Amino acid sequence: MKPAGRRRTSAPAPIRGIAELRARLHDAEAAIAAIRAGEVDAVVVAGGAGPQVFTLEGAGHPYRVLIESMNEGALTLTADAVILYANESFAKMVKTPLEQVMGTSFLRLLSAADTAALRPLLKRPAVSGTKIQVLLQAGDGSTVPAQVSIRRLPKRSSGNASIGFVVTDMTDARRNEQMLRALTHRVVQVQESERARVALELHDHITQLLCVVLLRSRALAGHISARDGTAREEAKKLREELGQAAEEVERISRNLRPGVLEQLGLVVVLRSAGAEFADRTGVPVKVECVALPARLPADIELALYRVLQDALRNVEQHARAGHVTVGLTRPGDFVQLSINDDGIGFDPDDHSAEPETDRGLGLLSMGERAAYVGGTLAVRSAPGNGTTVRARIPFTAGGAGASRR
Repeated sequence: MKPAGRRRTSAPAPIRGIAELRARLHDAEAAIAAIRAGEVDAVVVAGGAGPQVFTLEGAGHPYRVLIESMNEGALTLTADAVILYANESFAKMVKTPLEQVMGTSFLRLLSAADTAALRPLLKRPAVSGTKIQVLLQAGDGSTVPAQVSIRRLPKRSSGNASIGFVVTDMTDARRNEQMLRALTHRVVQVQESERARVALELHDHITQLLCVVLLRSRALAGHISARDGTAREEAKKLREELGQAAEEVERISRNLRPGVLEQLGLVVVLRSAGAEFADRTGVPVKVECVALPARLPADIELALYRVLQDALRNVEQHARAGHVTVGLTRPGDFVQLSINDDGIGFDPDDHSAEPETDRGLGLLSMGERAAYVGGTLAVRSAPGNGTTVRARIPFTAGGAGASRR
């Protein structure tokens, strides 16, 4: 009789079934947790027809569809500027396949100067968003002007912070800006040509005609009998008014096209304009000008003169000032004109009424004049604290005579 061997035992079928159910339940709970955390994009389900992939249609799906349909570039970056995610629009913007964009550093698309400007913003991204203008180096060697909106994103489940970028291609905006600036320059040129024509008409025709009428009025007054005192007095008043009219027309003609600007230069015209303003309005004007090593280009001299005209016009009409100071300086490679008054001032940030006022139009005109010659205009003012207008224009002495006409 053979000895009895040890019998192999196994868990009853119900127990094995419970263990398998528990394992599946654990896997299902882990999958649900991953889906809720946004760590799963799709699920593979085994079926009779083979494995099938189902894209998740949860709360993040409409957001992803929106991001992918944007015209702007959308990116998610690490704090070190590594691109974790980019949409197709950004890849097209930088003319690089999307798979070559993902996982690379955003900084490789920037110049050294733009990188230096961007790094501090990456270290402290604002929740409300920050914007910066950069030039992106595209894959074909071209550059793309872009505006980058930077925003800190909520921390992921892993605890790592990320940064969101929205990148807007500014190529069309820059092109439109250049076209608008060219149009503005053309308008300024046409305006100056028309001013010169009107000034010539006033000087050669109206002023001469007034002078002839003035001489005839004097001759007529000489024939009036001394016994007719009333008529002689009226004739005297007529002569005075005609003389004043002739002087006013001559002043308008000089302001439209100051011949002394071309002949004697900007400093002489600034002093003359200040003296004429003080005589006419009774507001003292102090003009302080540095000695210029050479004549400025004609377009710069004319632009600064027009800025002074508009600034003094605003002072006369709005400032109620008791004193005005005009200064011409040469900080570095710039020439700077400052007009300061001690008037009532205004709020430069309040644009509600300015476009409809002479002051608003004057500020706009001054800004266009400065931009026409590559400069900038700054206005500092506050209610009750006067106003300072400062035009700053780049200038190098080596090119002083290049633009003279």
